[in-house]
Amino acid sequence: MNYFLTYAVYVLILSVLMGISTWKLFKKLGYSPLFAFIPFYNYFIILKETKHPKWWAILSYLPIVGPIMMSVFHLYLMKKFGKTLFKDQLLTVLLPFIYMATVNYGKDVELEDENAIFLTDEEKNAKKKDSFVGSVTFAVVFATIIHVFVTQPFGIPTGSMERTLLVGDFLFVNKWSYGYRLPMRPLAIPFLQGTIMDTGEKGNPKDDPKSYVDAVKLPYERIFQFNKPQKKDIVVFNYPQDSVHTAIDRKDPYVKRCVAVAGDTFEMRAGRLFVNGKAETFLGDQEVQHAYTVSTGTQLDIPGLYNTYGFLPVREIQNEKSGGFVYMFQGLTDKTAKEIKALPNVISMEENIYPKDSATISYKLNADKTAYTKSIDTTQSIFPINKPWNQDWYGPLKIPKKGDVVTINQETLPEYQWIISQYEHNKLENKNGKIFINGKETNQYTIQQDYYMMVGDNRDASLDARFFGFVPEENIVGKPMFTWMSVEGAFKDSSSSYQANGWRIRWDRMFKATNTGEANKTSYWWIAAMILILFFGWEYFVKLFRKKKTEDD
Repeated sequence: MNYFLTYAVYVLILSVLMGISTWKLFKKLGYSPLFAFIPFYNYFIILKETKHPKWWAILSYLPIVGPIMMSVFHLYLMKKFGKTLFKDQLLTVLLPFIYMATVNYGKDVELEDENAIFLTDEEKNAKKKDSFVGSVTFAVVFATIIHVFVTQPFGIPTGSMERTLLVGDFLFVNKWSYGYRLPMRPLAIPFLQGTIMDTGEKGNPKDDPKSYVDAVKLPYERIFQFNKPQKKDIVVFNYPQDSVHTAIDRKDPYVKRCVAVAGDTFEMRAGRLFVNGKAETFLGDQEVQHAYTVSTGTQLDIPGLYNTYGFLPVREIQNEKSGGFVYMFQGLTDKTAKEIKALPNVISMEENIYPKDSATISYKLNADKTAYTKSIDTTQSIFPINKPWNQDWYGPLKIPKKGDVVTINQETLPEYQWIISQYEHNKLENKNGKIFINGKETNQYTIQQDYYMMVGDNRDASLDARFFGFVPEENIVGKPMFTWMSVEGAFKDSSSSYQANGWRIRWDRMFKATNTGEANKTSYWWIAAMILILFFGWEYFVKLFRKKKTEDD
């Protein structure tokens, strides 16, 4: 069942529930009882009768926004029939169709008297309270519409994209860059990604309270897809192997650089990236980094390093016999590595490269996290798990493309099993050396969507596609537009050498475009200023216009 058909079924169910629970109330309002069953028009009538903007009715069935608006409209209807007590409002929100049905089929329910000339103090206070609550509600609704349907804020908590994107950068992500991905969990708490709260390290993350109703689901669908991710794009996507959330759009958001697209061949040679056999080229703002071990005769000037570069070594080890020091650096660009190597007390400096044909394998911890089990942790191990690869010597690996027919056997299964079973939702079985897809034995499979290779610029401190594998097109969220805030020290991250002493705002990074590839990016302060003027000045201009109109009349 496609997205729009599923959506229509949900709308039909809600409309039937609305009609069954309110048809008598619509009759008392002077309308045909059948109007209570008609989607959108039923809420249009409520808004008309309660003297609210009638165009709000179009918001009633939108994903995520719709449930909020429906609750507001139900409250308006109940107030029309005198149900204004707190218990009435609470029941209307929590048990809408059940409570409205009790009112609908009750014998004593009547329309409230709207012709009353005088209002009691209690009624005046209630109107003021309703006005305030209404203002707050629609501020939340407006922000939710922007968040769900236009752009989403995203923070950088790790150093995997240093120094292209810094820990503490906050971005706005354009959800329309690669076509808009329609929401797949329409019933959810606004602004929360996956969970309401984290229960801590001792609890199972799968048991954390979810911010969405998983049972109410819509299939994947993308509209207005005029572009797809291109090589060099910085892309926000949902982490493919997130086992906590089954909903694709609720999985943890990641940001990496798209280094290879569907049909490309990806490879790492001694820490250097190659695509289709050609060495990587760099954009003006792209600062690829690597890890180094530095040996010195005397101690380095750590405060001086921080003041000059903004980073500290990950580790400092003193050799008691020689009096020298060994430093581990993470995230050095070619330029900073060359400058550190030139320091007078540096004896030697070597880039940390994993040996060729040695696989990066990580094992799961015991429940008490005191020792490793024999089970392989696939999220922290190289992908695919049966290859003798590591993050510095990787591939060549061909990125699957929609329509590709791939061979499936015991050797290739680790490469494609996530695609077949998780990303493309087939039943996969491996029994007695034979492979079954949807109950049929087979040795080939046709790829149903495009895939991408997403890798961090901080190559030795990035949990990326070399570990979790291909990123499906359906997981793509969008492209970062600009950095709206940057706070050094906002997050503490061990994968970054750039450690903050306290916190400070990086004014030079704010309101600058993210995805231009230019070393010197354009500032968009003027747009921010206009938004602030409109936001804070709108009410003033509306009041001024109304005052002038009254004087003219």
